[in-house]
Amino acid sequence: MNHSTPIQNPILTGFNPDPSICRVGDTFFIAVSTFEWFPGVRIYSSQNLRDWTLVATPLDRLSQLNMAGNPSSGGIWAPCLSWADGQFWLIYTDVKSWAGSPPEYRDGFKDCHNYLVTSPTIEGPWSEPTYLNSSGFDPSLFHDDDGRKWFVNMIWDYRPGYNSFAGIVLQEFSAAEKKLFGPRKNIFPGTSLGLTEAPHLYKRRGWYYLMTAEGGTSYNHAVTLTRSRNIDGPYELHPQTPLLTSVKDIEGIKKVLAQGEPAPRSLDPFVYPGLQKAGHGSMAPLTENEWVLAHLCARPMTDTYRCPLGRETALQSLIWKDDDWPWPNRPGPSTAVVFQSLSALVGDTSKKNLGNPGFTWREDFDGAPWSKELQTLRVPADFRYDLQSKPGWIGLTGAESPTSTFRQTLLARRVQGFTWQAETRMSFSPEDFQQFAGLVVRYDERTQFLLRLQGPEEIGNLPEKAKFRLGILGFDDGKIVLPLGDQEVDIDVRTLDLGVDMTKGHLQFRYRTKAKGWISLGPAIDASILSDDYASPLGFTGMFVGLGCFDSSGRGAKAYFDWLEYSHE
Repeated sequence: MNHSTPIQNPILTGFNPDPSICRVGDTFFIAVSTFEWFPGVRIYSSQNLRDWTLVATPLDRLSQLNMAGNPSSGGIWAPCLSWADGQFWLIYTDVKSWAGSPPEYRDGFKDCHNYLVTSPTIEGPWSEPTYLNSSGFDPSLFHDDDGRKWFVNMIWDYRPGYNSFAGIVLQEFSAAEKKLFGPRKNIFPGTSLGLTEAPHLYKRRGWYYLMTAEGGTSYNHAVTLTRSRNIDGPYELHPQTPLLTSVKDIEGIKKVLAQGEPAPRSLDPFVYPGLQKAGHGSMAPLTENEWVLAHLCARPMTDTYRCPLGRETALQSLIWKDDDWPWPNRPGPSTAVVFQSLSALVGDTSKKNLGNPGFTWREDFDGAPWSKELQTLRVPADFRYDLQSKPGWIGLTGAESPTSTFRQTLLARRVQGFTWQAETRMSFSPEDFQQFAGLVVRYDERTQFLLRLQGPEEIGNLPEKAKFRLGILGFDDGKIVLPLGDQEVDIDVRTLDLGVDMTKGHLQFRYRTKAKGWISLGPAIDASILSDDYASPLGFTGMFVGLGCFDSSGRGAKAYFDWLEYSHE
């Protein structure tokens, strides 16, 4: 066999978690979670596993997805993409409410509704959703070779004292009637690693393979693989359990499995180099005897456990052996930062993917639609996002506050590098302090920072030469912070440039006017808090940067932005 050029992991950088990989002909597709960001689900395609293009955002209509009021890190969890009968099938969960962090995370109710949409092409249009059930999250759809279809999802037990991750449940699905039918069966209770979720079924040479995620989505995360001759079990564990993890102490995990004790805290991620939080996997054939495993991972910042880029997507090679089990191409903890395939299908290319150095992206708002990289919160863009009134600019009409989970006017993109910068030009005439707009760097409603221009302190008529206030508005675990206090800058112009840089784990805001060059504003801000690891009560997303306009008075102040540019090293 010809050895191909190694592919750098992660292959999808910055908040691209829970990958579901699917192969159709010579093209691979990966669908990832989007949580509260709209449109829901992002699908990437590649023909060489190196270069990935965002080709679809399927849930782009309010009739498919309305997340108004959904909590932070609610919304779209763990989609499953498959191809059968001449069309794509996309299963997804819309989480309306969920308990927070341990111990609450493991007890209480979760309102998680599971749906199906289909399309003959990956670009769509995708169908209206078919409701399936609400018994648990992370569902998938398996197309058996006898034509039958099976729906699998973890089942959630809300009762205190019970195992809330109560196992993987199987039920048949009727494509003709678009509904589940027949008995439900719990086919896999999980191992003592616990938190068993994200099931995917596969079939090869008469064996059914059930892949699940276990250990939670942080540093103890893992992928478990089981198999059975019958689709409803019983399922036996892979000889290497877990199949994939970042935890160095594999022997310790084996003891956990043998003794049924709670999983230990992971070791310091810097003791063992590589990708961390490896887990939540799915697989697809590369050749008959080599398959590719897509899994989520994360990269901590230096000297901290925090991962502000969120959970990303990486690849590992699986080799089928004579025992009819797929084995990782590399022994030990599967944290390889390169994907090394045995297949010549993965070839050389000079094209850079988004994770490579020197990447620059820019949106000039010269017309609709804007870049797929930009997303709104919870609901689609409406009249509050105006490309008509001022050609070449986008007008954002302020709605609710930066802490609202209903109607924020925010347009943002994910951050994909540890050293990055973003800039915009804004024109805005706020009437008082209740109206403000600017450049937003956020994790969620409870943790975010805004370089914002607001109106004068006094309420009343706006003088012709009114001075606006430029400063930083922050939210640290829900608490409002004003880093500049009364040292905010008076600005007497309505148009100015705003910028932010992240270097060495800190954010530094800056601004400039026509009369002056770039001026730094405020202290360096710890960027590590914009992460799952800091979020309270618990989070699953990543760092975003974008444009926001807010008007807590309800008068609908409007700010205009000429462009947004983002680049990372």
